[in-house]
Amino acid sequence: QVQLVESGGGLVQAGGSLRLSCAASGTIFRLSAMGWYRQAPGKQRELVSTITGDGTTNYADSVKGRFTISRDNAKNTVYLQMNSLKPEDTAVYYCSTMKWGTRYWGQGTQVTVSS
Repeated sequence: QVQLVESGGGLVQAGGSLRLSCAASGTIFRLSAMGWYRQAPGKQRELVSTITGDGTTNYADSVKGRFTISRDNAKNTVYLQMNSLKPEDTAVYYCSTMKWGTRYWGQGTQVTVSS
């Protein structure tokens, strides 16, 4: 069973930074593509960033240049460094991966950016 546990959310002022972490188990982490998604109140969940097993990254246009995704295969952990945060980044952030055609989600971590 795949388990994903996020941490690192919180309240930060606009322009500040946060680093999210997602610890994974139940999967061959080094081979797994990992993703960060977010869902703001009243909005659909959206893709923020992905990283493949070999480290290829992808970002939503809204976070390019501000967010950085990375992974530590020795720790089975994926990170999302978020800089220059804006109020519109406020959302619950979810870690996700797929295994054998099934998508798995973490419980989510709240990020709130005050203006």
